[in-house]
Amino acid sequence: MSKWMSLVGAGAMACVLVVAAEGYVISKAAASPGESPAVLIGAGDIADCTDLSGAEATAKLLEQNAGTVMAVGDLAYPDGTKENFDCYDKTWGRVKARTRPAVGNHEFHSTGATFYFKYFGAAAGDAKEGYYSYGLGTWHIIVLNSECAEVGGCNAGSRQEKWLRADLAAHPAACTLAYWHKPLFSSGGKHGDDPEIKPLWQALYEANADVVVNGHDHDYERFAPQDADAKADAKRGIREFVAGTGGKNQRPFAEAHANSEVRNADAFGVLKLTLKAGGYDWQFIPEPGKNFTDAGSGVCH
Repeated sequence: MSKWMSLVGAGAMACVLVVAAEGYVISKAAASPGESPAVLIGAGDIADCTDLSGAEATAKLLEQNAGTVMAVGDLAYPDGTKENFDCYDKTWGRVKARTRPAVGNHEFHSTGATFYFKYFGAAAGDAKEGYYSYGLGTWHIIVLNSECAEVGGCNAGSRQEKWLRADLAAHPAACTLAYWHKPLFSSGGKHGDDPEIKPLWQALYEANADVVVNGHDHDYERFAPQDADAKADAKRGIREFVAGTGGKNQRPFAEAHANSEVRNADAFGVLKLTLKAGGYDWQFIPEPGKNFTDAGSGVCH
């Protein structure tokens, strides 16, 4: 079994390559009927060499839970250097073999996010792009690069946006999830919304994607399903989670957005998504000593 297939998980029973419009090469996984649920688990904003206690706490949670690990950007503070990734390696590096990362802004403090791509290798996708997709059970998973200036923009017609639309068209899965670092919607007091990402959300919305996971603001927040204009849409809206709870530090919220359903800024932890045929369960698992949690279920469009 190849390294790529082992990262995808036992649920992916077959793998082919599809060459889509614009010449993009996109991996496509075909799942067999009746598969067991797959697990995707993780967070963003993780390891700071000056204090690894939070990253150590969340790393232990990952070791206690099976599944593919999503490391949702800003993994190695402050500058994504080799030394910073040595600190990441001491904690979340213990589950590196099952990690599919997304790049964050702090990784690009080192030109071209050089050490991020060296550390993860092929698991991080093409180093010139930082976006890729893979199959997980019956779900299609998309990892995007929210450092738009580093990849020629995220606007409609940009290379990443064209790739995303081609990838979505090539994978008409019943259930689709995407994760990247900077959220389109966030009630976080430090960063808040990032409207530069809106064209990517719009492409996901038009393709009936179901779930988005982000980091960047150092808190946990869950939104009701909504469209790219922040209008509640129970029928085909995307549910977004902000999970910047990997261990760096916590920050307070600003005024809550209209569709924000749950918020917490005092517990490190990981978001566990159980991906089933036709639906998903979510659970926020806090570090030991914290009582906050959040759990629920959703159905795919």
